[in-house]
Amino acid sequence: MRTFAFIAQYQQANLSLPQRHTKESAGYDLAAAETVIIHPGEVHLVPTGLKAYMPRGEVLLIIIRSSWAVKKRCVLANQVGVIDADYADNPDNEGHIFIPLENRGPTSVTIEAGERIAQGLFVPFAVTDGDDSQNPRSGGFGSTSHPIS
Repeated sequence: MRTFAFIAQYQQANLSLPQRHTKESAGYDLAAAETVIIHPGEVHLVPTGLKAYMPRGEVLLIIIRSSWAVKKRCVLANQVGVIDADYADNPDNEGHIFIPLENRGPTSVTIEAGERIAQGLFVPFAVTDGDDSQNPRSGGFGSTSHPIS
């Protein structure tokens, strides 16, 4: 199963699920769930209200929309986001996808609720021979190493 769903907090928020906008588009447009302001030099975790489900062996890559870097001078703080298949609905986290945007411009940027800011691409991946990692995930953003404090 490969799909997007809303986390409980945003199920009644009248948001739209991500979609591709042309038949050859690779990415699903992700939008802000709330209006936020990002001041110059600031990094803000923009909520999408979404979680994603995908089969084992796939990852959802989060990439900034190309126009954002040019028009708004905003970039992904982590360059490319990685959403693993076990991120959604693990014991300690519903799987809320946040977009970490950094404002590199000289003025504040307002992101309106519903504004498309990033795109998600479902991509297959491989593991090395002998990889037997069986560690279960728990936690949310940054949970495979050091959670954000």
